[in-house]
Parts: sequence; structure tokens; C-alpha cells
Amino acid sequence: MAGCVLAIDQGTTSSRAIVFGEDFQPVSVGQQEFPQHFPKSGWVEHSPSDIWTSTLRVCREAMENAPGNGADVAAIGITNQRETTLVWDRKTGEPVYNAIVWQDRRTADFCARLRAEGLEAKFTAKTGLLLDPYFSGTKIAWILDNVDGVRARAERGELAFGTVDSWLIWHLTEGEVHATDATNASRTLIYNIHDNAWDAELCELLKIPMSLLPVVKDSADDFGVAKADLFGRELPILGVAGDQQAATVGQACFEPGMVKSTYGTGCFALMNTGAKPVASANRMLTTIAYRLNGETTYALEGSIFVAGAAVQWLRDGVGLIENAADSQALAEQADPNQDVYLVPAFVGLGAPYWDADARGAMFGLTRNTGPKEIVRSVLQSVGYQTSDLISAMQSDWPDAHSPVLRVDGGMTASDWTMQFLSDILGAPVDRPTVAETTALGAAWLAGSRAGIWPGQKEFSAKWKLEKRFEPHLDQDRREQLLAGWKDAVRRTRSSLD
Repeated sequence: MAGCVLAIDQGTTSSRAIVFGEDFQPVSVGQQEFPQHFPKSGWVEHSPSDIWTSTLRVCREAMENAPGNGADVAAIGITNQRETTLVWDRKTGEPVYNAIVWQDRRTADFCARLRAEGLEAKFTAKTGLLLDPYFSGTKIAWILDNVDGVRARAERGELAFGTVDSWLIWHLTEGEVHATDATNASRTLIYNIHDNAWDAELCELLKIPMSLLPVVKDSADDFGVAKADLFGRELPILGVAGDQQAATVGQACFEPGMVKSTYGTGCFALMNTGAKPVASANRMLTTIAYRLNGETTYALEGSIFVAGAAVQWLRDGVGLIENAADSQALAEQADPNQDVYLVPAFVGLGAPYWDADARGAMFGLTRNTGPKEIVRSVLQSVGYQTSDLISAMQSDWPDAHSPVLRVDGGMTASDWTMQFLSDILGAPVDRPTVAETTALGAAWLAGSRAGIWPGQKEFSAKWKLEKRFEPHLDQDRREQLLAGWKDAVRRTRSSLD
């Protein structure tokens, strides 16, 4: 079972590549941030060339820094920011427009029109998703309708759509493979998660030619070969999953009821619900957790648009901190007698509210409120939002039995934030020894497919706890804080329906 895997983790603000050794530990890393583009209020874009060139650069860096210049790397696994939408020319690979990022809200009016036509129930029944600008489908429609000449080219079969994984696969294979996996497909608003196929009726409703769409494969599958001129030799691409599903795999959440929550730019909690999809009565998403050997495992998901991005706002937007690590020290010094709430609806509210028109707001300010209290409110907002998600999931699926939340992502490095999360949930929070669980999940998919890494049971047995946070908050105080949070959200909502 000896062998290394190169995991590509293409995220919202940076591209990373990590070589994992046979003991599932990182042995080398490459990382590069890339620019964010905000053409209008609520619009978020990336340059497709930035996504590819930064990914290639960090892959080469990770390979060069690995033992033997990566000679033991046997396969590539890819995980990616989901829902981000690209359309490009099938012959030249040239994009027709910038990548429209998952955070982008430009299609809010279009989604509202579809809802007004009574179509949301149809989309939800087939895809498990809601009509929200978050998902890829309406982004594809916007590109087709708003970029000159693109719809005609698409109808002639000249163009390809893909989420970021497809874009990377296309470039790694030098245009030979146009494919995605079931987890990424399940986030597009046009993939039927029950039939495991692109849905012709939904494509027709959004006026998306099906010739645009990639082949959908299992999460551990043959996605082609990265060409020798990229890394000095050919490497098979054997694992692909959207970032949150990859983190679910990396956290070894293979049993129904297990829950993980990832804290990156946004926050995403997934609960494994097993072989049958669970419909949500609380505006959670029903999604594909992974598909292996043709068998689909489903999950309930709650999506928070702003988590770590709020800490970036503290640094880059209002200049209250110089780096993210400063936030914990300031939060620890905040006045305990001030309950300040930040509702970070900078790009709308995600689950369970799905309010695209809400915007960020802060409540509870007094003359004594200063940077420490504001910083604390940002960190606490992550815990409050997670509490909303977990409560909704447990209401949707009474069979849920896992009393523990497994966490990963950059914000989990803050002990203060994780302790508050445990306190406000009233449940233990487990932080693993391998923090890079998203990349690890992609690596395991590829490594297991290659036959160099073990299966689920052995992989699960090797999951290790770095620290458990136990709740210490008095129940009355917890309920008081949650009531204040719910009131702040109510005041922030654009509407109360």
C-alpha cells in the first residue's frame, strides 16, 4: 500500500496542493492566493486563467518539495470550490467570461421569478436544492443570456460548461477529458440526484443546452491523465469531490448521523444520511455526499456564506486586525457584559434563511463598544450560524444520533472560537490531528482508487483526535445568547416570509 498522492485543493481565495504520504500525513505543500474581482455590488468573479495558473504553480511547488521531487506520487485527487461556474470554447479552451463565483448574487431576480412561477418545488424535488443564486444553473443561464454570441455558440455545441474541477481536468488532460463527479454535479441545480443524471426538463426551464454539460463519474474514478509536460511524467487523476464533500470523506464521516463542519471562506455542515436522501422541511439542502462504485451516499447540508470571510473583512475591510491570528487575543479581552451581534450577511443569508437580499448588520452597540467586542462578535457569528444549521438538521432527521461535531478549516485553529462553538451548541467539538481534511478526502479518493491506500474501515480507524472541546456554558446563558442572535437575524432579514 506504499505510495503518495498529490491533492489539489482549489479554493475561493487561494489554490493549494498537498502531497500526502502513505500514512495520510502531508509531506509538502504549495499555496498561492489569487485576486478576487467585484465588478458590481453582490457580484464576485475570478479570472479562469488565475485559477489554472495558480493551481499549476502550487502543484509543481508541492511536487518539487516532496521527497525525491514527488517520485512516489502515484495519483492526483482534486477538490474544489463548488458552484463556481465557467464556460469555455471546446477547441481553444478560451473562457467566454470570467468564472462566476459561488458567492455571486447577480441572479437573485431570476431566481425570484422562477419561484413566483411556482417552480421551486420541482427543482427541489429533483435536485435537493433551492432556487438561489448560489447554485450553478442560473449562473450558466446568465452567461448564455448576457455575453454576446455565447448562446448561439452553445447551441452549436462549441462550448463547455464546468465547475472548477472540470476546468482543471480539462487543462490537466490538455482538453481530452470533459468530466465532473457526482458531488459537483449535484450542486448545479440541473442534476437529478435520484436518477444520477442531468435533467433535461430542468435544463429546458433554464434554457441550457445539454451539449454544454460534462460526463458525470463516481468520486473515485478515472478522470484521465495529467500530461507529462506538466509534471515531468503522466499522472492519473483518480479522485474528485467538491470541497465540502471531500472534507466529509477526509473526516471519515462514513456512518449515517455523523456530522462535519468546515470553516473556510464560508461554513458548511454536512450530515451523512446514508443510502436514502432525506428531504428537508427546514430549507436545508439534500445533496450527494459521495458516490463510490456506483453507490450513492446522501447528506443534509447547511451552507453559510460568510465565516472566515468575516475575519478577512476585519483585516482588509475595516482594518481592526493585521492578521487572522490577532482575532483570538482581542476576543479574549472583550467586555463580557456586552452582547454584540454581527449578522455577516455581506452576500445574503444562506441556510436556513436563504435571503439573497439581506445585508450585513451589527446589533447591541453601546458607547463602550470597541474593536475587541466587534472582533468577538465576528468569531461568535460562526457559532451562532452553525447552531442554526445543526438544529435544522436534527429537526429534519430525528434518526440523527451523532452528539459530536467534527470540525476542520482555517478558523478551527482558534481555540477560543472552537470553545464558543461547543458552548453554543451544547455539544462536544472534535478537531482532528490532520487539519487539511478537505485535501485529505480528495487524496483518499484517488489513493483508494489507485489501490495504494486502504478502504473506508481502515481509513476511518486511522482518524485521530487532536483536541476535544466540551461545553461549559450555563444552559440559561446559552439560551439567552441564542435568543439575542435570532432577534438580530430577524432584524437583518429583507423580509419575514
